[in-house]
Amino acid sequence: MSQTIATPPTVRLGTDYIGKPTSRFEGKAKVTGAAKYAAEYNVPDQWYGYVVSSPITKGKITRIDSAPVLAIPGVKQIFSHENVPSLAWFDRSYKDDVAPGGSPFRPLHEPEILFNMQPVALVVAETFELARYAASVLRIEYEAVAHDTDLETKRTQGFPAPKGKDGFVPPPKPKGDAEGAFNKAPHQHEGEYIHLTQHHNPMEMYATTVEWLGEGKHLKIYDKTQGALNVQQYICKIFGLSKDEARVISKYTGGGFGSGLRPQYQAFLAVLAALELKHSVRVSLTRQQMFSFGHRPHTLQTVKLATDDYGHLQSLEHKALAETSQFENFTETVVNWSGILYESPNWKFDYELARLDVFSPVDMRAPGAATGSFAIESAMDEMAYAAGVDPLEFRLLNYTETDPTEKKPFSSKRLRDCYREGAARFGWSQRCPEPRSMRDGDLLVGYGMATGCWDASMQKTAAKASLTADGHLTVSSASNDIGTGTYTIMTQVAAQTLGLPIENVTSVLGDTTLPLSPVQGGSWTAASVGSAIQATCQELGKKLLKLAQQLDNSPLKGLAFDDVQFADGHIRANEDIKKSVAIQDVLAASSEAKVEAESGAQPNPLNMLKYSMHSHNAVFVEVKVDEDLGTVHVTRVVNAVAAGRILNPKTARSQVLGGTVWGISMALMEETHIDNTYGRYMNHNLAEYHIPVNADIHTIDVVFVEEEDDIINPLGVKGVGEIGMLGVAAAVANAVYHATGKRVRDLPLTIDKLL
Repeated sequence: MSQTIATPPTVRLGTDYIGKPTSRFEGKAKVTGAAKYAAEYNVPDQWYGYVVSSPITKGKITRIDSAPVLAIPGVKQIFSHENVPSLAWFDRSYKDDVAPGGSPFRPLHEPEILFNMQPVALVVAETFELARYAASVLRIEYEAVAHDTDLETKRTQGFPAPKGKDGFVPPPKPKGDAEGAFNKAPHQHEGEYIHLTQHHNPMEMYATTVEWLGEGKHLKIYDKTQGALNVQQYICKIFGLSKDEARVISKYTGGGFGSGLRPQYQAFLAVLAALELKHSVRVSLTRQQMFSFGHRPHTLQTVKLATDDYGHLQSLEHKALAETSQFENFTETVVNWSGILYESPNWKFDYELARLDVFSPVDMRAPGAATGSFAIESAMDEMAYAAGVDPLEFRLLNYTETDPTEKKPFSSKRLRDCYREGAARFGWSQRCPEPRSMRDGDLLVGYGMATGCWDASMQKTAAKASLTADGHLTVSSASNDIGTGTYTIMTQVAAQTLGLPIENVTSVLGDTTLPLSPVQGGSWTAASVGSAIQATCQELGKKLLKLAQQLDNSPLKGLAFDDVQFADGHIRANEDIKKSVAIQDVLAASSEAKVEAESGAQPNPLNMLKYSMHSHNAVFVEVKVDEDLGTVHVTRVVNAVAAGRILNPKTARSQVLGGTVWGISMALMEETHIDNTYGRYMNHNLAEYHIPVNADIHTIDVVFVEEEDDIINPLGVKGVGEIGMLGVAAAVANAVYHATGKRVRDLPLTIDKLL
């Protein structure tokens, strides 16, 4: 007996939402002000804490004169190392989910000063204005000692990064004789590539509102974070609270870019004050204080390349020296990307850290890769010129179909298509190869390109789904949405999996009472939360199918879950879609008020062992440079991205646009200047820490290259948060060289470096 499976593409059109450019469901709440952020929860009769920052970089506090300030009416308390209660003792209690190796910073723990702007006191008062004033008149005396904040002085004092700890992937072991091959090769290049410290500067500053519930130690904590569960376990371990006593909520986050992966010190201070005073307290940081914690570390890199007469790499060396604090070993994966992208018979990689009197760096969008890609992609451009090969052709000559560093095939790799589609869209073939050969009136025109590569990972995640009798589905997970569109893709995946109208689905997140989810970062959220939502909705679908099969004369009797589809509000047989039951009829006939399921997803360990999993992109940039003034305008960018299945082209494009803008910013503007005499960041504000404005950004064309990957995760998703930034800074620098003939290896490319 023959059987026809009737599942043409048109069957599910009514509820096919994955891959559709869907607007953000939380967008209205954000633009109307209905969305509440951490410092906007006005709980009854709350008090305010204001942080006092150390003016010295290293030394200790010798005296705090609290009495005059405590005498001011309305001032409730001053917390410092002198009166902090006994808290958790061991380092492990202060380690959060993404803490590096070492001993985490403990706010107000001791009189010693470890870095400039270290929080040394918290003044709590009835109003914010009073707390700020009281903090300004609080007198603290210090004994300063010599400090060192200059990475240049540590060039010969680096130490190997701890290998295999805290998620750090050590550089690949040496292969062949890189130095010997370099010396013998006919074409050689060696260069040093530098960028200074960079700070995240999200629009929303860090704040925590703690609502004292008046029941024992029960707190409701509204925090700015990229991981509500991470903050909760940090707080619980330090203060000895249960999870029920410390509920953390973070529904909306006004930008994070990695700065919110770790709990920041205002959360500790707000909880401390609330517990000690038995009162609701809010602590908000100022813009200046946003420069007192995590940053992209100042890094020095050296790249050496050599080719044969045909342009094939014969030697590849990539070394990096990055800063870390005196108390933690912050590590990034900086040099490995060179070996993943390009094949060479001889290579050598090295990554070292140097201790400085600064706060520990923290992950910043595309951590390590943004740093490493600038160096290797600039060097590849320089090597292409030295070998007499077009920069695009040079990359294709040294293209690798497998990951040389792990000797594994890629789960998927469509980088060739990124090159082809990006170059065609950009018009790379119209490029005159000689520097200074293209003009637009009085402006020098340059074309540059570069490549990016980022891990495509997934984390263990859980989710819950609840379908009520009126046909409304609610899906939830503790994940955060830092502006990436998580609310929206959760809704899309849930609606399509259960075949419901998308307006009948609500997504809930950012609350520690919800199922387990990792911090939002690493471009793994779409894959992790999306797969968990899909799995959970499938479990709910199995329950619905069983209920449907219990109906009198059910047309679905005897069918397995794989034999049916959920579409347009119905459960339908694959073999004959006329055999269907309306989901709402199933619920109406059931005695249950709602049907629920809770499940999750996690990466397949066998696939992780067998395959190298990455997203890729190719970036093409046009710049126009005023030769007399040295001003650079990035007039066109084409960013071609291969990142698996794109769940929502609209929000994904937004992510790549943002990453591209940040790459332009990294290339032309961003640097945090430190005065090493005082060990203090000097441009700790948005007036002098330069980032692009609308007038700086012109045409950006985002191309998503189709890429199917059934190995990476159940949805075939790789994530786009990081990959969009990679290659952009190098492409800009390469374009500037093509325009001017001047090679700048020290970011940012400011006017003085071009004149």
